[in-house]
Parts: sequence; structure tokens; C-alpha cells
Amino acid sequence: MALTPSANALDRGADIGARLRVMAPRKAEPRAWQRMLSGRRLDLLDPTPVDIEIEDIAHGLAFVARWNGQTKGEYPYSVAEHSLLVETLFTRLVPKAPAKWRLAALLHDAPEYVIGDMIAPVKSSVGPGYSALDDRLTAAIHLRFGLPAAVPRTVKSKIKRADKMSAWFEATQIAGFAESEANRFFGRPDMSLVKDLSILLRPPIESRLAFVERHNTLLAEMG
Repeated sequence: MALTPSANALDRGADIGARLRVMAPRKAEPRAWQRMLSGRRLDLLDPTPVDIEIEDIAHGLAFVARWNGQTKGEYPYSVAEHSLLVETLFTRLVPKAPAKWRLAALLHDAPEYVIGDMIAPVKSSVGPGYSALDDRLTAAIHLRFGLPAAVPRTVKSKIKRADKMSAWFEATQIAGFAESEANRFFGRPDMSLVKDLSILLRPPIESRLAFVERHNTLLAEMG
């Protein structure tokens, strides 16, 4: 004769099964950290200022190509070079800006040393997750170098303006845009601010050293 388990036995079995599932080891989370050349281990999803070094940032940015590498010349135009240009333009826009905001301009694309560069429309299509990741990395980088996690809106708007001026200049000089096309996408800049500038295409090691040198100069001015 077949035996039918009682309701109490079924309840006890279900309870034991639930407890075993709780006790079972959880599946390991996917690795979200990267070993940097400095020896730091940077968690990309939960970055901390202590794991950020300027040499790592400069090295990474010097090897990240702007415009997805679709530029004229024997070397890619790197995000490191772009950052140096933006800081120059920001300083021309705001001549009396303190060193900390000039440093913020230099570091405006610093998260790209670990997440790469994408054109703005693609960033928007990726969704809010990309912006949140960028914001967390930016905050950690700023705190590492004595800046507020988020810069004031008035300063950020000026950095953005310098960034668009840089984009126009790069587009017309090395990325194959006609001026009319660049005007439509980026807005025509005040030509007096860019007329004596030139695009630097040089080996990554030179871009890296120039970025670090400029960073250290601004940090020294901050005291």
C-alpha cells in the first residue's frame, strides 16, 4: 500500500529545502575591477578615490582615440590631447578661473581612461546606466585630486562650451567635416579663441607626459 506523506511532513520538507537554498553558496558576482599599471585595483562599478592615480588616467587617455580613430594624420588624436585643448580653451573663456576649475576642465573626460570614448548620440542611446557609471567615476576622480565630487553648474557649462569649441576645431581640422557641417552640429566658436591653436598629433608617450605635467602644475597651483 502506498504511503501518502502528511501535510506536516510536506511543510517540514519545504522548510528544510528553503533553508538549504539560503545556506548554499551564492554564485560569484562578475568581476568589475581592473588591474591598473600602477598596481591599483579599480572597481569600475564602485570606484574609490584611493584606487585612482594620475599616471593611470594619463596612460589610458593617451591610448583612447577621439572620433573612433577616424582622423587624419600618422597618429590617432587621443582623449589626452583633447583634454589639454579643452583646458586651454576653458582658460581662454574664463581667464580668471582658479586652478581647481582648470583642473576640472583637464579631467572632464577622465573616466574614459577605463570606459572608452563614444560620440554623444551613442552615449544617449545606451541609456542612463552609462551616465551613472560616468558620474561615479568622475566623483571618485575629483575627490582623489581635491575637487568637489560635482562641479558647480556654472563651471560645468563653461567646460561644456570649451568642449564643444574643441569638437568644432577637431572636426574641421582632422575629422573631415566641412565648416558648415561643424557649425550645425557643434556651433561656430569665437574664432579669436582658436585662431592661433593647432591640433597636436604625437606619439602616445608624449601626450601622456604632457597630460601628467599639466595636471601636476595645476595641482601645485591649488596648493
